[in-house]
Amino acid sequence: MDTALLIVRLIVGLGLAVHGAQKLFGWFGGYGIAGTGGWFESIGFKPGQLFAAAAGLGEFGGGLLVALGFLGALGPAAVLGVMLVAILTIHIKNGFLTSGNGWELPILYIAGAFALPFTGFGAYSLDHAFGLTLLTSTTAIWVLYGLAVVQALLNLAIKKTPAPTPAA
Repeated sequence: MDTALLIVRLIVGLGLAVHGAQKLFGWFGGYGIAGTGGWFESIGFKPGQLFAAAAGLGEFGGGLLVALGFLGALGPAAVLGVMLVAILTIHIKNGFLTSGNGWELPILYIAGAFALPFTGFGAYSLDHAFGLTLLTSTTAIWVLYGLAVVQALLNLAIKKTPAPTPAA
């Protein structure tokens, strides 16, 4: 079980960290803060660079915390918040399948990250190595997930509708 949890944590966590690194650093074919910020502005999140940094940190930091099995539900909650905004802003209108830019991949990240704190990160985690239990109780998990949902809804509430492109 510990090996299986490690594999799931690495796949989910590092996959998300790569997406965050694209936004933050321009690695792996990404556009960095400036480029991603411009795109965020185009979809109504202003200031775009602030939202790009927040999304990048949520994915990169949350993903690394999941991969390392560190700080209980904090990383998975960050993942939940960022992925909810992505689904509700971009992916939901495209249907389910990733091939059509649907919500399939973000919901899989949510499912993986969501389940891990309830099962525990396993023996091959930093929480286990350091004996950390602060953010691992069921109450702490639900509080962090609740805060992540509120954060996502607040992001969506302050999003501005982009101006329509003038006809040529």
